[in-house]
Amino acid sequence: MPLSHSLKTTLLTISWLPVLYTFTNHVYQPYQITGSSMTPTFNPGTFSTAKDIVLVQKYNIKTKESNISRGDVIMFRSPLDPEKLLTKRVVGVNGDVVLPSSDYPKSEVKIPRNHYWVEGDNRVHSIDSNEFGPISKGLVVGKVVMILWPLSRLGQTLSRP
Repeated sequence: MPLSHSLKTTLLTISWLPVLYTFTNHVYQPYQITGSSMTPTFNPGTFSTAKDIVLVQKYNIKTKESNISRGDVIMFRSPLDPEKLLTKRVVGVNGDVVLPSSDYPKSEVKIPRNHYWVEGDNRVHSIDSNEFGPISKGLVVGKVVMILWPLSRLGQTLSRP
């Protein structure tokens, strides 16, 4: 007995679900950016309540040849609350010496192996390494590679303002 057209379509759609799941969990995934800690890079201006949606690269993030370097924007689990995802700019990498803001207990910090020093572009409204110190590479979820929404800013560069 031949399968109906709608049943074939349904089965074909279902067969692609594992591929989509694997792609979004291990390759690229869109995320919504909330808050003002990365303004003006994300969510610029106060006239709108719209939130930016970005594309996050997840593959090759925790390997020895990680492609994360100074100036990149990364998404990571908060060391203070692992349920929270934060988005910040990498300011220091392994071996760098950074000068934290006056809030941090030390006047300079040498970044340990497999750690990053991260800060928000909007320092006044950012909880970052100046609060919790260097973050472990193991907390990194991915690297923000481009803005997807709003369309007027699609693909916009993520360089430091």
